[in-house]
Amino acid sequence: MNSLDTPSKKKSVMSKPFDALLLVSFGGPECREDVIPFLENVTRGKNVPRERLLEVAEHYYHFGGASPINQQNRDLMAAVSTELANHGSHLPIYWGNRNWPPMLPDAIRQMRDDGVQRALAFVTSAFSSYSGCRQYREDIERARAEVGFAAPLVTKLRPFFNHPGFIEAVVDRVQEALASVSHHRRIQTQLVFTAHSIPIAMSNSCRYAEQLHESCSLVADRVGRLPWTLTFQSRSGSPSQPWLEPDICDWLCEFSQRGEQTHVVVIPIGFISDHVEILFDLDYEARSIANACGLQMVRAGTVGTHPRFARMIRELISERMDRFPPQSLGVLGPNPDICPDSCCLSGRPALPNVVT
Repeated sequence: MNSLDTPSKKKSVMSKPFDALLLVSFGGPECREDVIPFLENVTRGKNVPRERLLEVAEHYYHFGGASPINQQNRDLMAAVSTELANHGSHLPIYWGNRNWPPMLPDAIRQMRDDGVQRALAFVTSAFSSYSGCRQYREDIERARAEVGFAAPLVTKLRPFFNHPGFIEAVVDRVQEALASVSHHRRIQTQLVFTAHSIPIAMSNSCRYAEQLHESCSLVADRVGRLPWTLTFQSRSGSPSQPWLEPDICDWLCEFSQRGEQTHVVVIPIGFISDHVEILFDLDYEARSIANACGLQMVRAGTVGTHPRFARMIRELISERMDRFPPQSLGVLGPNPDICPDSCCLSGRPALPNVVT
C-alpha cells in the first residue's frame, strides 16, 4: 500500500517533497479566430512557409476551428483529480500549454502565487523525443525564468511508453475497435499503429522509434497476436529532409495492392488524445484513402481519460513521492527519472516544423 492510499501515515521529510502536479501539453485553438494566432505560435522561429501554415489552418477550419485537445486536457485533469482523491491525496493540479492558453508561464506564476514550491510535471507524451520530452523540459525552464523570483521547481515525470497502465489502456481501446469487426473477419485483420513522424536526425538522438516498436509489440501480443505494422503520420518538414516512414496513407495504398486482407484497425499509439491530427489525418484523410483502396478501416480510440490511464498517472506520482519501484513491461525497462544531457537532442539545424 502506498502513502497516497494512507494519508494519515507519518511521512519522512523526503517522502513527500512535491506539493502540486502540473499538466503540460501542446495546446490548441478553441474557435476559428484562434487558428492563425495559434499556428503562428507553433511555427515561430521555424521558417515555415506561410502557405504551409494556411494549409494546416484548413485542417482546423474543417472542424469549425476548434481542436478538442484543450477540453480533453480538462477532462484528464478531472479524472486524475478524482483518482488522487479516491486514494487519499488532494494534490492540486495546474495546467500549462506550450502554444495556447493556458500558457506555461501563467500556470507557473499561479503556482507561485498559491505558495507551491515544488511540483511534478506530467507531459502528455508517452515517448522520448526532442518534441515530446526535452523541448517540454526546456519550455518549463523558460517559463520559470520568465516568472523569476520564487518560481516553483518543476520536475518532469518519466516517459511511460511501456508502463502497464498505458499498455493496458491502449489494449482496451484496440479491443473496443476489434469488437466492431465481425468475428470471421477478425482473424484476418491487420493492426496498423501510427505515431507522429519526426526527422531522422532527431530520431537518431533518442529512443523514440525503439520505444514505439516495444509498445506496439506489447499491445499486439495482448490482443491475439494479430499481424501488425508501425506507420507514421503528420509529417510537416521540408521534402528534402528525411523523416521516419512509412507514412500511413502510403502504407494503406501499398497494403491494399497486396490483396491479402481487407480490414485494418488503425491505432494512434503515439497520441494520448483525439486532437486535430487524429481527426483530420486519420479520421478524414487516411479513411478517405482506405475507402478509395477498398479497405475497411476502424480507428481505435486514444487512451484519453481511460481509468487505467488515470491510475497510471497516480502511480507515476507515487514513484517520485513515495519511492515506489517503477513499473514497466517489455525488455527496455523504465525510462530514467533524470534524462542524461545527451538524450533527446533536437537534431539541429534540422528542427522539426511539427504542427499539431
